[in-house]
Amino acid sequence: MGARDPHHPLDFLTNPERFMAFSRWAAPMFGVVAAVLAAIGLVLTFIAPEDYQQGDTVRMMFIHVPAASLSLFVYLCLGTASFLALVFRHALADAAAVACAPLGAAFTALALATGSLWGKPMWGTWWVWDARLTSVLVLLLFYLGYLALRSALEDEQKAARAAAILALVGLINLPIVKFSVEWWNSLHQGSSTLFAKPGNGLPAVYAWPMLVMSLAYLSAFGSLWLVRIRALVWRRKARALALQQAEN
Repeated sequence: MGARDPHHPLDFLTNPERFMAFSRWAAPMFGVVAAVLAAIGLVLTFIAPEDYQQGDTVRMMFIHVPAASLSLFVYLCLGTASFLALVFRHALADAAAVACAPLGAAFTALALATGSLWGKPMWGTWWVWDARLTSVLVLLLFYLGYLALRSALEDEQKAARAAAILALVGLINLPIVKFSVEWWNSLHQGSSTLFAKPGNGLPAVYAWPMLVMSLAYLSAFGSLWLVRIRALVWRRKARALALQQAEN
């Protein structure tokens, strides 16, 4: 039986040194991809025709929908990283959870703000307490609660454990957000993107800007997430070095 390869392809997910080597080139690469896709997406957004019902306000869709989708995806990343940190005590997973929480809160806040701007001309009001909007607001509160717990407790290990448990509890809200339109009577329209029911999908002239902007958001998140994790790893290394020097 041959010796086991000590360098598994996914070691960078648990090994800080390999992660730093990977993220050194991956973070700027994702950033460049995000910038290029965003530029293309904005051009496609402004040349897309007006909708026969919504007029020019339909262009808000290309900003709002990717932000709403990312708010769910980032929370899934937060929950997964929190699980790995809580169960397997991976320091890098804990850093990943801390790093993505503010980004998820920002995407969720953007989704709520743009949804309000889009809803005013469509519904005649800035806000309604329907299932989709309320569950997304709850999602934002979970993000903010996670950040508050991390900063409120002085003991870093206790703070990490309490925040990880809260993040895992918040995963219950994800299917509620996703299926709220189908489960309850809601003003919010159903899915009309890649996962829409047959016949409800977007026309190509709207689907392409949506796809490009969604990939731009995803790439931007990847770049910012890696940059924030790198900063946390360096900060923790510097803190450990300072403590070691103080003890000597």
